[in-house]
Amino acid sequence: MATFGSSVRRGLPRVPGGEPWPPAGAAPGTNGNGVAPAEAPLVEVVARPAGADASTPRLATPEVAGVASAGRAIRRGLPRVSGGEPWPPAGVVPAAAAGATTDVAAVVATETATRTEATPSEAVTPVKVPPVVAAGAEAGQQVTPSAAGEGAKALRRGLPRVAGGEPWPPAGFAPTATAAAVTDAAPAPAAEAPAERVVRAGLPRPATAAPTPVVAAAVEASVETARTRAIAETRIAEVVAPAAPATATGVPLSQPLPFHRTVWAGRAARTRPAARPEPKRIGPFTRGQWVGAVIVGGAGVLYAAGMAVFAVRWLLSTEWGVDFLAAYPGEYHLPEGAPVGVPAWLGWQHFFNVFLMVLIIRTGLQVRTDKRPSVFWSPRSNGRRKMSLSLWFHQSLDILWIVNGVIFVVLLFVTGQWMKIVPTSWEVFPNAVSAGLQYVSLDWPTENGWVNYNSLQQLAYFATVFLAAPLAIATGVRMSHVWPKNAAGLNRAYPLEWARAVHFPVMLYFVAFIAVHVFLVFATGALRNLNHMYAAQGSIDPDAYTDNWTGFWFFAASLIVIAAAWVAARPLVLAPIARLFGKVTGR
Repeated sequence: MATFGSSVRRGLPRVPGGEPWPPAGAAPGTNGNGVAPAEAPLVEVVARPAGADASTPRLATPEVAGVASAGRAIRRGLPRVSGGEPWPPAGVVPAAAAGATTDVAAVVATETATRTEATPSEAVTPVKVPPVVAAGAEAGQQVTPSAAGEGAKALRRGLPRVAGGEPWPPAGFAPTATAAAVTDAAPAPAAEAPAERVVRAGLPRPATAAPTPVVAAAVEASVETARTRAIAETRIAEVVAPAAPATATGVPLSQPLPFHRTVWAGRAARTRPAARPEPKRIGPFTRGQWVGAVIVGGAGVLYAAGMAVFAVRWLLSTEWGVDFLAAYPGEYHLPEGAPVGVPAWLGWQHFFNVFLMVLIIRTGLQVRTDKRPSVFWSPRSNGRRKMSLSLWFHQSLDILWIVNGVIFVVLLFVTGQWMKIVPTSWEVFPNAVSAGLQYVSLDWPTENGWVNYNSLQQLAYFATVFLAAPLAIATGVRMSHVWPKNAAGLNRAYPLEWARAVHFPVMLYFVAFIAVHVFLVFATGALRNLNHMYAAQGSIDPDAYTDNWTGFWFFAASLIVIAAAWVAARPLVLAPIARLFGKVTGR
């Protein structure tokens, strides 16, 4: 039942970042008897005057507390209403506290209730205890706020207990007794006790606070006589005289005050929208940017192509253009003894080349984009030398493509077919320009591929077979596991970075060549051209085999085979094949 002795409850700081007010160790001013008013806890005792009935309102008074001498100014705080004057009003002075009475038993019960507030697990109920009468006071004297005498120091009123209520305590409250009166007090018999008092708990006290000497002495004098009856009378008090409601409105003090909104958005208020998530990017652009780039770029390409067509047609219609086409029609005569037609082996070589090239491009892109492979292959002779299954398949296809290419080149020179794709005259360049102008003007050359290719077509085939293919092989070998890693001089002469910088553009060239080649095959006589390459059927007459579908069906069957190989190129199918040549592991 400890109460605060000489310390003052500290509040908010008076300056930003300062210490709580008042400073640590400060004590309130003393009253006329030299007793500090802070020796009493700041809890309220609700009492009913002696001899009053149940309809008489209870009087709330602070516990035993000394007050400062009369005439001391009260510090003014915040206003009680919006836009009002600081509270209390100007001119209010403290009231004297001499001659007041108090109830030590109420202090005891207050301390008990205070403990209950600090430790809710212990149930403490109001009790009837004998009162303590101050020295010089008559027995049965009613303790009221006015008992402090005229000019006594008034209590400082704080915030209301309920929303919209009056400041607490009510107006007119004043300290009821001095500490000196408490010292001389003696417990009165229980029969002379005034109307029962109900102790109301205030704010919790720190567990480490020590009781004040004055209150502790009074408590020790009365607690022994009241302890035996307190337990029994506690239960009776609960039934006969239940505790008064916590507040005037009946709302318990444990319930938080309602929150009333006082700030609203102004006329120019603006709410910043939440940031949108970053869209997924495909390379440097998002999907929408790619669509826009394709649309804008496609429109630009079509516009440029249309302008080029009109310009070239105008150029070829001039006298210079007519003479240039007459001198260089787009092709030149082959050397004597050049073979005519397309042999069957060349058709098969063409199919194998397309089949392998499509899969090589697919696996090459997969190796380039596969960051964390799930299946690996290693040779039986060196289990530590691992590569992804996609890379193994890519390099295996490269080996088959190289073998097919070597056979193709050998047969080209053995059979004389090389003269159709290798330039044999310097006229190939002006004729290539002529063929290019004819393609741009949309008046395409109509040479017969069974006999001869136009010069632009011949240069493209030559560059593909004898330039692009060797570059792809040389750069691929440098990037593969076949290349010796410890050959320092060879590595300096042929850096790996050079190989990587060339290998990918060469692949893009093959993709572009295949796309343009297939487009022109279908645009310049699809059935005739497919018969030449896939069915080995043709004639010197360019109009022959223009309605024969044999080559087309062979071409369709080859597309089905290529599509099936594309779908089957996955670890489930490749792993059993790879195990024939090495070890396949998951790590």
